[in-house]
Amino acid sequence: MNKKIIMACLIVGALLGGCGHGEKDFSKLTTAKEQEEAYTYSRFFLPAVDGTSQPYVGDTMPYYEDGVYYIYYLKDQGDSYHHSAYLATTEDFVTYKEYDAPIIKASPDGGQDDWIGTGSVVKTGETYYFFYTGHTDSGEYKEKIMAAKGDSPYSFEKIDGWEIAPPDELGQKNDFRDPQAYYNPESDAIEMTVTASKDGTARILKYTLSADLQTVSYDGIIFTNTQGDFWNLECSDTFRMGDTWYITYSAQDDTLWYASSDTPYGPYGEAKRLDGKLFYAAKHVEDGENAYMAGWARRSESVSSNTSVSAWAGNLVVQKIVQKDNKELALAPVDNVAADFSKPQKLDFEETDIAADNASGFKYIDAFNCYESFMITGEFQYEGEGAFGLSFDYNGETEKNKLISISPAENKLQLLFNEGRTLIAETQVDLEPNEKYSFTYIQEGSVGVFYIDGMAALTVRIYGASGKPIKLFAEDNSVKFSALKQYR
Repeated sequence: MNKKIIMACLIVGALLGGCGHGEKDFSKLTTAKEQEEAYTYSRFFLPAVDGTSQPYVGDTMPYYEDGVYYIYYLKDQGDSYHHSAYLATTEDFVTYKEYDAPIIKASPDGGQDDWIGTGSVVKTGETYYFFYTGHTDSGEYKEKIMAAKGDSPYSFEKIDGWEIAPPDELGQKNDFRDPQAYYNPESDAIEMTVTASKDGTARILKYTLSADLQTVSYDGIIFTNTQGDFWNLECSDTFRMGDTWYITYSAQDDTLWYASSDTPYGPYGEAKRLDGKLFYAAKHVEDGENAYMAGWARRSESVSSNTSVSAWAGNLVVQKIVQKDNKELALAPVDNVAADFSKPQKLDFEETDIAADNASGFKYIDAFNCYESFMITGEFQYEGEGAFGLSFDYNGETEKNKLISISPAENKLQLLFNEGRTLIAETQVDLEPNEKYSFTYIQEGSVGVFYIDGMAALTVRIYGASGKPIKLFAEDNSVKFSALKQYR
């Protein structure tokens, strides 16, 4: 076991009497900060503590080969210098192996890669290339594309002097980053997308590189943002499911988006959101059978905040990509992660009706316990337009409850704090009254993802709720919940 993990376990064990996946007594931990420090993250990977500093997972760069998923990521804080790139591997998305040394280290002497920015790994022949963003605040170009190579996915050496600068036609030298590379065996070439801006509008560009990186051709703009005032489309990615091609990106300070095409690089149809703003910088990885989105779950600078969850970097979250019959995409739980919750917990009921009207305000029914790690499944059917869902006790005061709320009136799945008064994150979902829908909710530590199965996913961050009740709620609606189960 990693020495830093052992030390963290010893500290937690002194407080709680153990380390690992056994249930902890959260009655001894009265603050959100104490609870967060006590969590043992596995499925939602978090780097081990460095001394007294907790590092976080920044932008992910997933790669798959021979049964192993390599999750490269920009490490924030801890022993990472200027967002150097680190590695964690997994074979099942349930447990991860963390590697202590950086894979690509920011240059301690300054230069173009004074900071490391997002990139990708691709293999051509027996050579692995790691393309990444070199960021500096002192050069002519704030960002350039740089590269390293190696003979395995575990070790890379920077290629001295190799770089791609923004083309003159962009008219700017500041935003040019996030190279996503693919090897095309038919042309024996590397195809690459890069995010940048032109004339103040966010774009995605395309390049073609020879397999030995000796020639670089700029192919032009393949995607232009039309969906809001976003100044950058970060961490773009391109992949195919069936006969449809998709491009995904995280609009700066917004959410994960996707658009589809009949051909690899456009033209694309209208872009749509996928998940909410707490699931960010996600890129796809596929194993020949399934495809997944790997990103990070946003955290809060202050775990006691009841007004925002807005800090950069957090826990790793991986979700399965599902293609609907109409070619739209949805996210679903990873099969291995859901199967890992195999111990059913006794509930007082498996079916209940809850009704509320404007005069009564919120109505609550005790339903589940907020363990350190758990899964809830069930079904719901509603009649009106009012909100309903799960309510998490934060400090015993109802007005501080944290809600995962389904709002038919707004066609939204939302995370709300302060009993619905503070919106934290949301995503679109179109439901119909008197129809039955199934749902799945998985939480580990303070990170959770709520799924309306086959339709929508919302990543949430709920601090300070462990060891406390989870209630079903309704506000101005009549809702029937059925087939309710909780697993640990």
